[in-house]
Amino acid sequence: MSGAMTQAASSEAEAVAAALAGRQPGYSALMGLHREAVFRLARGHLGSEADALDVTQETFVAAFLALRRYDPARPFRAWLLRIALNKCHDWARRRAVRRFFAFAVPIEEAAGIADEGLDPEQALASRGEVARIHAAIAALPDALKEPLLLCGVEGLSQEEAAAVLGITRKAVETRIYRARQKLSHLVEG
Repeated sequence: MSGAMTQAASSEAEAVAAALAGRQPGYSALMGLHREAVFRLARGHLGSEADALDVTQETFVAAFLALRRYDPARPFRAWLLRIALNKCHDWARRRAVRRFFAFAVPIEEAAGIADEGLDPEQALASRGEVARIHAAIAALPDALKEPLLLCGVEGLSQEEAAAVLGITRKAVETRIYRARQKLSHLVEG
C-alpha cells in the first residue's frame, strides 16, 4: 500500500471512529470523502440528477444510522456503495409506482419540448448526447448497470465490484462486456 493510500485509509478510519462517537466532524469527513462517488453511482443508476441528489441524501442517512453495523475490515466505500445501490433499487420501485399514478407528459412528447438554455446549438446537442447516454445507462438492467457503474464510473477494480455485488470477478467482467454491447446498441440505434 502506498503512503497516500495508507494515509487515506487512516483518515477514513479516524472519521468512522469519530462518527461512531457521535462527533459531527466524523460524519462531515465521511461525506466529504464519499459524497461524489455516491452521487455519480446514483445518477448513473437512475439517470436523473434530482433523483440522484435525493438518493445520495438517503444513502448517507441510512449509512449513519447503520454505522455500528459497519465492519472495519471491509472498505468503507464498498459498504457505502452497497447501501447506495439498495437505495437506488428502492427509489426505482417507488418511481415505478409514482409513474403508474402520475399524469406526466409522455416521453415522445417531452422530446420536442424546447430547452431554454442560452448556449449555442453545439452545446445543446452535446447536453442532449450526454442526457441520451445517461438515459441509456439508466435503461440497462440492474445486473449489467451496477458492475459498469462501479468499475467504469467509480473506478473500483473488478474484484472490489464483485465484493460489493456479492458475485465473482468473472461475473463482473462478463456483465461489463454485455453492458457495453447493449449500450452501443442503445446509443447508436
